[in-house]
Amino acid sequence: MRRLLPLLFLLSLLALLSACSPRHLLLDHVADELAAQGQAPEDDLVLAREASAFYLKLSESLLRQTPGHVALGEAVAGGFTQYAYAFVAFEAERLESRDARAAQALRQRAARLYLRAHRHAMQALEQRRPGFARALAATTPPRLDADQVGLAYWAAAAWGAYISLSKDQPEVVADLPLAVRLARLAWEQEPGHGEGALASLLASFEAARPGGSRREAERLFDQAEAYGAGRNAGIYLARAEALADNDRPVFERLLQQSLQAAAARPDVANQLMRERAQWLLDSADDRF
Repeated sequence: MRRLLPLLFLLSLLALLSACSPRHLLLDHVADELAAQGQAPEDDLVLAREASAFYLKLSESLLRQTPGHVALGEAVAGGFTQYAYAFVAFEAERLESRDARAAQALRQRAARLYLRAHRHAMQALEQRRPGFARALAATTPPRLDADQVGLAYWAAAAWGAYISLSKDQPEVVADLPLAVRLARLAWEQEPGHGEGALASLLASFEAARPGGSRREAERLFDQAEAYGAGRNAGIYLARAEALADNDRPVFERLLQQSLQAAAARPDVANQLMRERAQWLLDSADDRF
């Protein structure tokens, strides 16, 4: 009930909006509350999964009415990206060996969700700075404000994930340099964002892009680990999958570090990483 009451309060406010004259003030207030709910700690993975779809739809509906709300845009983009990664794309991987057709359908759904997340983040960036997307592709890239770093991070992360699931579409893959540029713009503004999550994303991009430098990817992962200080399980997981696919001892060592970080701070993000890290360890014989 403690988790339900704030949500009921928000729903009550939404129901009153049509009868209130300062409608935009109320919308902004509700958007603030929903964004805060999206940042609230939660350590029950099942509860998070069950609640996330409803929360995302409610937040997305409100974001359409307050498109310039940076915090809500970040929460919605991040929510869709994490939902697609943890509950759709990951399920497709686990299902692949038993039902390839069902796995493919899940990958297609994950791609659509990633694209949805990317569009929400880019629309919020565009709202603040009209012409942002066009400038991103120009010689002189746009400038990010400090409060837009999270939006840029999720826009780039969702973009990269969408591209990774669309390798049969050259026009989509061709956008990878723009996703990398967007992540780097955020990194230049706040390199330690997300306790190393942003540096880890850049490292993964560097390892994946054609002509990328393994040495540079290693350097960025080292930086990410320093920012994470052993609290971000996703960094070790990303490093294992990006750079250690051909070295089983290193691969397993990094996954064990991911498990240790998740145990040290068992929030939902780390528990999602823990679940994947354990699955990768359990299925290592199939990979090596």
